[in-house]
Amino acid sequence: MWVDIIAGTVLALVLGGAVAYIVIAKKKGKKCIGCPESCDKCPHSCAGCQSGTEKE
Repeated sequence: MWVDIIAGTVLALVLGGAVAYIVIAKKKGKKCIGCPESCDKCPHSCAGCQSGTEKE
């Protein structure tokens, strides 16, 4: 029983942390959260793009 409670708590903390990270990143204006490219080089990060292509 205690193992289930501890496992559930750990899972809730991990999921809560992930959601908090995404919400904070979106509030800062990031387009590609977790993208390995820097945001300046990512083709999805340009502000006016809807198709996912880079601005020229």
